[in-house]
Amino acid sequence: MALLCGALSPFAFAPYHFSPVLLPALMGLLWLSEGQTPRRSALLGWSFGFGLFAHGIAWVHVSIDNFGGLPLPVSLLLMALLAGYLALFPTLTMGLLGRFWPDAGGRRVLAFSALWLITEWLRGKLLTGFPWLWLGYSQVEGPLSPLASSLGALGLGWLIALLAGALLMLLRRRWLWLLAPASTALALAVLPSLNTIERSGDTLSVALVQGNIPQSLKWEPEQLWPTLLKYQDLSRPHMEADLVVWPEAAVPAPEMMVDDFLNSFDHAAAFRGTHVITGIISADSFTREFFNSLLVLGDDEGPRRHQPGDDNRYHKSHLLPIGEFVPLESVLRPLAPLFNLPMSSFTRGNRVQQNLRAGEVSLAPAICYEIAFPEQLRANITPDTDLLLTVSNDAWFGHSTGPLQHMEIARMRSMELGKPLLRVTNNGVTAIVDEQGRMQAQLPQFEEGVLTGDVALVQGSTVFGHYGQNSAWLLALLALVGAFIRVPASSARRSGDHTQDRPAEDQAD
Repeated sequence: MALLCGALSPFAFAPYHFSPVLLPALMGLLWLSEGQTPRRSALLGWSFGFGLFAHGIAWVHVSIDNFGGLPLPVSLLLMALLAGYLALFPTLTMGLLGRFWPDAGGRRVLAFSALWLITEWLRGKLLTGFPWLWLGYSQVEGPLSPLASSLGALGLGWLIALLAGALLMLLRRRWLWLLAPASTALALAVLPSLNTIERSGDTLSVALVQGNIPQSLKWEPEQLWPTLLKYQDLSRPHMEADLVVWPEAAVPAPEMMVDDFLNSFDHAAAFRGTHVITGIISADSFTREFFNSLLVLGDDEGPRRHQPGDDNRYHKSHLLPIGEFVPLESVLRPLAPLFNLPMSSFTRGNRVQQNLRAGEVSLAPAICYEIAFPEQLRANITPDTDLLLTVSNDAWFGHSTGPLQHMEIARMRSMELGKPLLRVTNNGVTAIVDEQGRMQAQLPQFEEGVLTGDVALVQGSTVFGHYGQNSAWLLALLALVGAFIRVPASSARRSGDHTQDRPAEDQAD
């Protein structure tokens, strides 16, 4: 039953967006683990987690199977190991719950919500982090979405866990727990008003180019110039836009190899009065370091030899294990093609970098996987930041749910920070998102095309923009403190609970 509760939970996320399923799923986990030993409770947590991740991130297997060069049984084993590892975090939550709060009661509910936040945070940190399927992402189109600008995805996950426990208590006629949904309703009415986000009246015209280059051809040397010409030809009719954006690694070669093309396009963009941002491989000709980068063209500084240290560019900081760097590479690379993918030896950029500038507009960038790390993006927001920009290449994951979940995560960053967002990908989802995380326009997946539109710029900031995840941590800390407080049975009787056939601790709860 715990496995089933976990396996049903991904229906709360993209592309299904049926967020209510999380409440009965978490209620079921809490109910099943009541009164169990710590070991049994931990096993139930692992079963829930395995169901959640085996279903929810099955899209990872698409890339392993299509590009990993491994037999199917081996690739399935790798997926099982990944899901089993990620399931250790719900295991930790439930194991601690079984150790310190094994019996049904209000303190157990408070502890559950706090421990869930802590272990989700840990999952986003350990071994470079994997913050996918945080519970809060289910609210991108859910009823709690207005609270994203205050609590962030992590805080929304804490609230969902708390509400699930509160509903379980209400089923047992613990009417005091009506305070949880009532407080949530009050927060929905009050907290969004603390934001100072408002539209400035300025707009930016954009053209987002989706090349739809097959992943099997992307890194073939003979495809370099056909790829460059495709992006050039797709962009040419839209150079009247203020900003043209190409996706991650749209230029699939070290820039030293394409200096002439870059200088020519830089001059053409400046002549048309626009700026072009492209994904590119930055390479230092002296140190031989390679960076997954974004480069701004259109300033027309004259012919130059492009180098990673040049101004107005961004180097990806949070690299993807296996895909962009290989831990213990001397051991792993000889084992299988999976550990020797093209461009899997990148150097890490700085965590905090200057915003990209396109004329008078400043953009805070994130390349692919980085958009899943809210505090890293927030660290790069300045008072001058106008837009969020994320580029990606999700062609690795085919027709799976992965790219749609990725888009959902990007929308959450827009909701947290109150900034419009541009997302440009090789084969979808390419989209324009407004400052409330709503999809303003998007291109169909798996088609080449150009998405054009006007983006309304904003001014001001959100509570999350000011305090980040500290608000969520404060709530979790208060919940954890409450979970350790024992109310004497006599106090519970004086407060009006005269039930004699329940244990004293239960009455206090």
